[in-house]
Amino acid sequence: MNRSVTPDMAYPKIRQYCGYSERCHYEVREKLFGMGLAKKEVEQILTKLIEENYLNEERYAIHFAGGHFRQKKWGRVKIEYALRQKRVSEPNIKRAMKAIIGEDYLATLQKLAETKWKSLKAEQYINREVKTTAFLLQKGFERSTISQVIGKIKAKNHE
Repeated sequence: MNRSVTPDMAYPKIRQYCGYSERCHYEVREKLFGMGLAKKEVEQILTKLIEENYLNEERYAIHFAGGHFRQKKWGRVKIEYALRQKRVSEPNIKRAMKAIIGEDYLATLQKLAETKWKSLKAEQYINREVKTTAFLLQKGFERSTISQVIGKIKAKNHE
């Protein structure tokens, strides 16, 4: 087999790739396969990266969840789905979800809901509710929590 990259050449490149930003095992594995390395070589490099702490899936999951929650205002459903897409293990997904603080989560949901609700002033009341709910579901928040928050907004606006 004629390859352009040896494991010795690939390691510094992939180490830099992992050092630049947190990565999940799946991303790194795919990158190494993309360099033309064999499965055994990829597994050896992954093991070395984990041992040297360049690759830590729990740390990755917590950073991913926190970042997407704070920056993109994603809800838990969407974050969990994205982590599953990246083949992060269930225990690490659970740890990442616990890292999202409940009060911050509800405050973010409340703010998003109120902003969306106000932006739909011209809409009929039922349409405001439907469109606000749809927006928040798309952001990845749970339907039951959305219903509670919208209920509070409706009660506040009826006073």
